[in-house]
Amino acid sequence: MLEQPAAQAMRHALWVCLQLGGPPLVAMLVVGVAISLLQALTQVQEATVSFLPKVAVMGGVLMWLGPFMGRVLQGWAAQMFDQVVARGGLP
Repeated sequence: MLEQPAAQAMRHALWVCLQLGGPPLVAMLVVGVAISLLQALTQVQEATVSFLPKVAVMGGVLMWLGPFMGRVLQGWAAQMFDQVVARGGLP
């Protein structure tokens, strides 16, 4: 059975969302758990202690994965534009 183009496009869009959002979310999860454990062990309940490492890790992850994310978005956009052209443009 052939898949409908709209369902295929939706599946590909969800995969792109997972590729782009997954690594930063996993990094934030790991850092958040580590900082929470550290705060629980030391009983230091300062808000900046949990905020600043998360900002630093997010910046590092985005700098490290930025080129990959750009290529994924570029490939997805090119595929979507190609599908629009293959269908003959707007109805």
